[in-house]
Amino acid sequence: MSASPMLYGNLTPLDRVAHKNLRLNTELPTLDRVKGMNSLFLAVVEFAEACKEYPIVFVRVGEPPAEGAKPVVAPLAVLGLKPASNLFLKEGKWTGNYVPAYLRRYPFAMARLEQDSDTIAVCFDSEWAGFSETEGTSLFAADGQPTEFLLNAKTFLENFEQESERTRAFCQMLVELDLLRDMRFEATLASGEKIDVEGFLAVDEQKLAELADAKVVELHRNGLLSLLEMHRVSMGNMNRLASQEASAAV
Repeated sequence: MSASPMLYGNLTPLDRVAHKNLRLNTELPTLDRVKGMNSLFLAVVEFAEACKEYPIVFVRVGEPPAEGAKPVVAPLAVLGLKPASNLFLKEGKWTGNYVPAYLRRYPFAMARLEQDSDTIAVCFDSEWAGFSETEGTSLFAADGQPTEFLLNAKTFLENFEQESERTRAFCQMLVELDLLRDMRFEATLASGEKIDVEGFLAVDEQKLAELADAKVVELHRNGLLSLLEMHRVSMGNMNRLASQEASAAV
C-alpha cells in the first residue's frame, strides 16, 4: 500500500477476520491531529460553507510534472498564515462553524491497496489511540458483518471519494483553461511583524474575463462558475486570518 496521507499515522486495510474484535472510542477527540496543520484538503461540494470562514486556495500536488505536462492541483482550506499555525483550534476545540470533511472522516479513509491498483478498501489509522479490543463502539458484529456504525462510516467515505473525484475534474479543468496563477499574500501585523504567504495559486481574474462567451455559459451551466466565485469571495478571509494571527500573538 502507498504511504499514508496527511493526518494519518499508519493507514491499514480493515479486515473482518483480523479485526473482528476491533472497537473505536468515539469519545476520544481527533482534533489534536491537525494542531500543527495550517491547511486541509477541501472538496468542491464544501466550497459554499467553507468560503464563509476560510480562504480557499489551490496548490500543486505530487511530483513536479515532466516538461510540457500539466501540473496537478488541489484546493485547500487555509487555517493559518504561518507554518504549523491552525487558528481554528483552541483549547482542544474547533472554533470554526464548518469542519472540513477531510478531518471529519478521520480515523477512517478509503485507499488503494496497491499504488497501481483499482481496488479501494476501507482503512483505519492503526496508530490512533482510540482503537482497541476492549473499549468503544464495535466495528463488526458477532457474525463478522459490519455494524451500522461501520456501514455509516463507509457511506461517508464513499461520498467523500466521489466528491474528491469531482474536485479533481474541476481542478483539471482550471489547469486546462490556464485559469490559475501564482499568488502571494502580504500583511503587517499591529506588532510590526510581517507575514508573507506564497506557494499557492488563485484564479487569474483577467484570464477568466477573457474567456469566450460560449465557455462562460458552459461553466455557468455546469455550476463551475459559481465555484470560482466562492473561491474569489473566500480570498477576503486572508485579511481575517491576519487579524487572528495578530490576536494569537498577543
